[in-house]
Amino acid sequence: DRENPLDNVLQFSLRKAGSVEMLDHSSDEDERRGSFPRSVSNLENTERKRVKTRLKKLILRRPPLQALQEKGLIKDQVFGCRLEMLCEREKSTVPRFVRLCTEAVESRGLETDGIYRVSGNLAVIQKLRFLVDHERALTTDGRFMFPAELVQEEKLNLDDSVRWDDIHVITGALKLFFRELPEPLVPYGFFTDIVETVKMSDYMDKVDRLKCLVLNMPPPNHDTLQFMCRHLRRVLKHSNTNRMTTQNIGIVFGPTLMRTERDTGNMAVNMIYQNQAVELILSEFDHIFGTRGPS
Repeated sequence: DRENPLDNVLQFSLRKAGSVEMLDHSSDEDERRGSFPRSVSNLENTERKRVKTRLKKLILRRPPLQALQEKGLIKDQVFGCRLEMLCEREKSTVPRFVRLCTEAVESRGLETDGIYRVSGNLAVIQKLRFLVDHERALTTDGRFMFPAELVQEEKLNLDDSVRWDDIHVITGALKLFFRELPEPLVPYGFFTDIVETVKMSDYMDKVDRLKCLVLNMPPPNHDTLQFMCRHLRRVLKHSNTNRMTTQNIGIVFGPTLMRTERDTGNMAVNMIYQNQAVELILSEFDHIFGTRGPS
């Protein structure tokens, strides 16, 4: 309800420079000051400082991301979420999405030729990923954040063989989930030791050391790895039909479940050891995994 004394200054500045340049301390500020009376220039500087001060106070008052997540106001997505955070949120050591995918495979995909090796339709995989990431958010005490009528909710049901008729879409989404973990299922700190273990010549020493490494992994990593390997052993039992041998599964899941933190230029060499590590875990599953972990 009163005239803004800066209107003319701002209109001139907008014609002269873009909005990004206005936010920066651009080099033409002295030129603008010379074009207007000193009182107007001082007023502009005062207004700019006032805005910056208010923005700083606003930013400093913002609650940290962790606090918002703990209150349930922000829910991390499933894809790309750190494994320990996802498991903590779901109160489990094996992600729900991993369980759903493996259950679907075991119910109708164990005898599918090339299961896990054949790629699914990427567009449908991305559609499944979107659905998983946009299920209704829960608060920390298990309540829905919003009433159902206010949310476009579509419950994930992989047993719907009409919509998810291609089992390769489900296996492709599961592999994508593991590839997009910020840190792979086999943590970075274990990669070098596992590679060195695979290189050992004595077979039993190799298995014993690999068992020790696996048992020392964090519970979500250990239990999810055990869960996946037990599932893959069920896939192996149908290898005469699905043609997925131990070697084939190692080729698929070696680089999916473990990778080096930094590219050392030995990708091809590392891939061989990654594959052999998965093969060894599958072959010596009963010895490597003790009583710890879910069935």
